[in-house]
Amino acid sequence: MRKGGNGGAGQGSARGKQRQGKKKGRISNRGLGYGALMPPECCFSCTTFNILAPIYKRLDKEDQSCRESQYRGYWLSRNQGIIDRLLGEMSSIICLQEVWLGNDELVDMYERQLGDAGYITLKLARTNNRGDGLLTAVHSNHFRVLNYRDLLFNDFGDRVAQLLHVESAVSFCQSRNSSIPQQILIVNTHLLFPHDSSLCIVRLQQVYKILQYIESYQKEHNLSPMPIILCGDWNGSKRGHVYKFLRSQGFVSSYDTAHHYTDSDADAHKWVSHLNHRGNICGVDFIWLLNPNKYRKPLRTSWNEALFGIIKVEYFLFQYLLRAASLSEDNAFAFLKADSPGDYITFSGFCQALCQLGLTRHPHGLSPQDTQELWIQADIGGNGVVDYEEFLQRIWNPKWTEQSEENFEQETEVILKAGAERQQAFGFIVKNAVLFPPEVEKGMWPEDYSLSDHAPLTVVFSPVRMPCFQTLR
Repeated sequence: MRKGGNGGAGQGSARGKQRQGKKKGRISNRGLGYGALMPPECCFSCTTFNILAPIYKRLDKEDQSCRESQYRGYWLSRNQGIIDRLLGEMSSIICLQEVWLGNDELVDMYERQLGDAGYITLKLARTNNRGDGLLTAVHSNHFRVLNYRDLLFNDFGDRVAQLLHVESAVSFCQSRNSSIPQQILIVNTHLLFPHDSSLCIVRLQQVYKILQYIESYQKEHNLSPMPIILCGDWNGSKRGHVYKFLRSQGFVSSYDTAHHYTDSDADAHKWVSHLNHRGNICGVDFIWLLNPNKYRKPLRTSWNEALFGIIKVEYFLFQYLLRAASLSEDNAFAFLKADSPGDYITFSGFCQALCQLGLTRHPHGLSPQDTQELWIQADIGGNGVVDYEEFLQRIWNPKWTEQSEENFEQETEVILKAGAERQQAFGFIVKNAVLFPPEVEKGMWPEDYSLSDHAPLTVVFSPVRMPCFQTLR
């Protein structure tokens, strides 16, 4: 599995099996690695951490060209501190973003020390030689890597993702003689930063590609239902379109689940994980969990609903910039129907409105196919026009943003009662989740924190049996 070198674009690398020294098998009780939560054989931990590549770390606010990468002693010391923390946690799975893959010395530093501690490492550089990329480490005492894939988005920002198909090295609960496959699909990614609202669609497309690839991989290998864990820097908060899109697909934020936070505005800023280059603090690092018993609406349906959500937000912004006195649904309907002679929206008026909102006719906007599919979704009656009731139901008040955990459970039961084939699988309960340093869990960013401009997130999962669907929806 090892490829050598820096693991250029589209090429992963693995290392560690041959380099398991005296630390192999030694599980630390520091941090959240295993602690006293449950016996080690019945849980595992996962850490995600954007470690801030030295080529991006600014050392002088007045001189933006002064970067940490120019000073070997600085980046060497900081990254050794990061490695020390990771080895103190000894998570079963480690997902890192912004690893400086363009520097052989730093890469070797991570591969060698993680390898000596019993980890297999896989790395993937961003396309077009951007200098940084992803590194995922899997502890060989806990999981075997069955398969590994690179996902290249080939879009603006040169973003990528890693897909790992892993199997537990030992039975999660050895006292149970179970034949249920104990396998997981894991993704590590770093989405595009939303420099402006025109990139919202690109970011959604990146998530869509990840989920689409996972579905294709499961079907290609005829896999039994299994948990899916998505790790990374999502560059968007709980109030963003990416968060809502993943929630609409049944995923839950592990940190919010552990702390009993909801999707409400009241819980949107309880925690932070990033101090961005604009000086704002926000929560953007997530470990998402999808259990195999979750009902998943068709992926394209969630995609279209997310785009309708963007249309609504862009309309609000457009009217705000015009100092509009009203943002009511009546005004929005009038805006979309444009010069239509009747009390309805035509396709040409719809296209004109999307262009006026800046959502089409540029490289990062909606494609003609996207526009056509949105129109088909909105035109419930199929008569070529969208009346006021259809507008309210499909564009203005889509129900997907209000989906809750209870809704998914109810939908799951409906599907099962309708005759879908049941089978036993295993999933996970979120036992605990911790951000470091502790101040970020209270929505504050400490001035003396220097490991990165992101906080590492570690989650402990415990396996449970559950009924699920035989086939993907």
